[in-house]
Amino acid sequence: MNSPLQPTLTVRGFDVFKGFLGPEAQRKLVAQLRAVGRAAPMFAPRTASGRAMSVRMTSAGQYGWLSDRAGYRYERQHPSGTDWPPIPSAARAVWDALAGVTRAPQSCLVNYYGEGARMGLHQDRDEADFRWPVVSVSLGDDALFRVGGTTRGGRTDSIWLSSGDVVVIGGTARLAFHGVDRIRFGSSALLPRGGRLNVTLRVVD
Repeated sequence: MNSPLQPTLTVRGFDVFKGFLGPEAQRKLVAQLRAVGRAAPMFAPRTASGRAMSVRMTSAGQYGWLSDRAGYRYERQHPSGTDWPPIPSAARAVWDALAGVTRAPQSCLVNYYGEGARMGLHQDRDEADFRWPVVSVSLGDDALFRVGGTTRGGRTDSIWLSSGDVVVIGGTARLAFHGVDRIRFGSSALLPRGGRLNVTLRVVD
């Protein structure tokens, strides 16, 4: 993408900014995410086949992302029927610094990984226009992030992401498969009960 900052490393087109958020910035973002959780409580998603996912999630912004037997999709309201809260300013600041685009994000998806949680290899393809990047922020426990190509199968590479790391997924990697194989539970003291928060910012329509 066209970020004015240079990534620490690039893994198969995924730009990784190690330690982009310092401790104070991480705590500020977590506090704002707690406010999101109070307005739009986390829920346990299911796959289209009905299988329970191991993460819990909520969203902020104009759209939130849902997964249930009706499929994977964006919706304008929380499952309770209330509107999603605004995107936290601390999350928006990361987008503005690293996305390399002028358009504002419309969705801020928040996934919580507890002990034993993971996310299988998948593509982010529920958005209308893949020219816009996805900006992903890691908070809390370390996560083993795995990336592949734009077709399922074949060689993959892995990298450990730590609290404060940011990954920008765009360009040729925008439709690449990626996932989280595991977290190193208890490796960070940011979240009092342990675990990892992953915040992803996206343009939806």
